[in-house]
Amino acid sequence: MGLVSEVFTKRVLANLIGFRGIGHVRYSTTGYSKKKETQPYYMHLTGINFAVAFNGNISNSGRLKEELEEKGHFFETDTDTELIAKYITTFMLENGRDLVEAIQKLMYFLDGGYSILILTEKGHILAFRDPYGYRPLVFGKQQDESIVFASETVALDTTGTQYIDTVNPGEVIWVTNVGCERLQLIETTRHAHCQFEYVYFSRPDSEMEGVSVYEVRKKLGRKLAELYPVEADVVIPVPDSGRTAASGYSESSGIPLSEGLIKNRYVHRTFIMPRQREREKAIRLKMNPIPHVVSGKRIVLVDDSIVRGTSMKHIVSLLRKAGAKEVHVRISCPPIISPCYCGIDFQRREELIRGKTSLEETRKIIGADSLEYMTIDGLVEAIGLGENELCLSCLTGEYLLKETPTTLGRISEKEVKLQATLQKTKSF
Repeated sequence: MGLVSEVFTKRVLANLIGFRGIGHVRYSTTGYSKKKETQPYYMHLTGINFAVAFNGNISNSGRLKEELEEKGHFFETDTDTELIAKYITTFMLENGRDLVEAIQKLMYFLDGGYSILILTEKGHILAFRDPYGYRPLVFGKQQDESIVFASETVALDTTGTQYIDTVNPGEVIWVTNVGCERLQLIETTRHAHCQFEYVYFSRPDSEMEGVSVYEVRKKLGRKLAELYPVEADVVIPVPDSGRTAASGYSESSGIPLSEGLIKNRYVHRTFIMPRQREREKAIRLKMNPIPHVVSGKRIVLVDDSIVRGTSMKHIVSLLRKAGAKEVHVRISCPPIISPCYCGIDFQRREELIRGKTSLEETRKIIGADSLEYMTIDGLVEAIGLGENELCLSCLTGEYLLKETPTTLGRISEKEVKLQATLQKTKSF
């Protein structure tokens, strides 16, 4: 439990003698945030030994868990990771312990978004994504031929790893002692890369599906200025994730950009904190205005998104107390009106401020003089992948998943190509 640097100290790292490993900083959208829920999850049976690291969310996990429990399985945790490990084991026992075939079958059973790493007792690593590609996964190679997998390209950059490619939706990459094999297990005509990765979640110096996150956010800021101009004295970003969009807004509008809010570097992202009380306490410690920049000014306040409204209400209040004359809020993400079931932590409609209030009601709640959001068309244009490549469910309420309130766009037999014989598509 805690930060990576707190858990993996220099002394701990010095005692790790293995040559391959997997891990995941768990972001608890399901289950509990406690030690036994940490990853990787280790599965140990006679003849079957592997560990699983999992990023994402399985929307049909409740039903799948009940089915396994009815067959006599016992669960030690409340996480989807253990469920995945048990299903892989079940399929391996059915097919003569063929791990790749078990992964292929798993992709048909799981409904949701995921990227997964498996480490076998032989030291092999298998990396794969869901058929729609909700959650990101990339890989690269170091000078000593080591293969590195990560959720973001920035992790490759900072470890001196040469980027090779994105793991494709429905693909598994199998790393062995002699090299790598790429196997396309399922192909779909529709992908669903998470738009929220581009707006907020990923670091701006990363690339997602070959698209620069920084450039997307810059374009969103420019588009906001084009769609919603306002007479103001200064553009102020909400640090840190609103900074790039604010820069784009300033460039397009001609209104000078200034750092009017200073972020406490020792307070972590309040959005991903598990309880509302913790979020509110952290927000009070997180931001502090610079009165000299704010006092007497008409401000355009640019942020990436408003989910629950807790942070924005507090920030607008801070600016008012620091003497702001007007506060005009501009948001680079369209209104989030529906829950996410694929790994972003807003799974209940009632916690979403725009899921229950109008634009004007939201403006009054946060205390802004005006409030405007990016349009869906503007978002799709800025990302540049096309609407058929993105998941916009939290913005539209239309889901590709089977076990949610709607079944729009679900995988059909005509859309899915199952390869009866697994063949290498590429080796390196």
